[in-house]
Amino acid sequence: MRVLISCGGTGGHINPGLAIADIIKSKYPDAEFLFAGTPKGMESKLVPQAGYRIETIKVAGFQRKISLENIGRNIKAVAYLAVSGKRAKEIISNFKPDIAIGTGGYAAGPVIRKAARMGIPTAIHEQNAYPGVTNRLLSKEVDYVMLTVKEALDFMDKSKFEYSVTGLPVRSNINHISKTDARKKLGFNSDFTILSFGGSLGAGCINDTMTEAIKWHYGKKLKINHIHGYGGMGKDTFPQAMKSAGIPLKNNRLRITEYINDMDVCLAAADLVICRSGASTLAELEAAGKASILIPSPIVAGNHQYHNAMVLGKAGAAEVIEQKDVTPEKIIKEIDKLYKNPDKVEIMSKSAANLHLDDTNERILAVIDKLIAKTK
Repeated sequence: MRVLISCGGTGGHINPGLAIADIIKSKYPDAEFLFAGTPKGMESKLVPQAGYRIETIKVAGFQRKISLENIGRNIKAVAYLAVSGKRAKEIISNFKPDIAIGTGGYAAGPVIRKAARMGIPTAIHEQNAYPGVTNRLLSKEVDYVMLTVKEALDFMDKSKFEYSVTGLPVRSNINHISKTDARKKLGFNSDFTILSFGGSLGAGCINDTMTEAIKWHYGKKLKINHIHGYGGMGKDTFPQAMKSAGIPLKNNRLRITEYINDMDVCLAAADLVICRSGASTLAELEAAGKASILIPSPIVAGNHQYHNAMVLGKAGAAEVIEQKDVTPEKIIKEIDKLYKNPDKVEIMSKSAANLHLDDTNERILAVIDKLIAKTK
């Protein structure tokens, strides 16, 4: 069996593509895979690192904001669009896939559209509660749509396709360690533990707020352990802010680092997580069953992080605070409320766990088997 997977742009599109390939390989070990992505996107590195072959296609998105720079970008996007169909057909004709799957990003558009029009069974996977432009367009062309959450249907024409809520694959090491063992590994005791981060690059809003939150609970000697990842954005400012306040970056209460390379351990140790609301992050919060304070990024396409966060917010699993409403005082008040109310934290944690689909791999394979049946 030959499987073509197209994705690109961000890890939020690429990692699900890689995960789906691994899921298919677990059942069909002899399957051959080819990825299609852009030559300069993260996929050009991440896919080969994962052991899969990739062919590239030049595609770019259109910029809506008018400026001289964006006019230039749009001219380039039009030029790429004019030849993308031919390149997509070339990739498909050379590889001769039995099925094709898109997981979002600009590259998936021409590739999956061409595959569908060439009669190849096709499917897409949508990670967010608010679907991206590429997947909204492709949903009118493909045979099946896999969704992380059913709320995404509110923004799609569900009469055009067969859909399945599969959830989003998460890293296999989530939940491999208990809360007690995780805290011991970090050098913490059994007290209330916060995990906060803004992603590998960091988030200025979260860093600014956590600077004051750590000063607050550390200064008051509250029984709080805190792990914070300040990311690349905070490497020149966050350690200095801690130093100025006389707060160590690491002791038996604190672990403050640029990157969190052992997220599985830190997530297991936490009672409360404070973070953005990318789809993969939320899937892991659900899998680990963690209460959260979510601050959606306001600078993402379609404000999709807000829609993602509200799935947990409406389920009682998270407090959702839009960035425009964030102040250190407000976040500290929320932390204090949850710190003093462990029963509330436990209810939120259970609500998060209730959202998790523990048979995501099986649900995805069920769709794959439907695609395969179409080839016979």
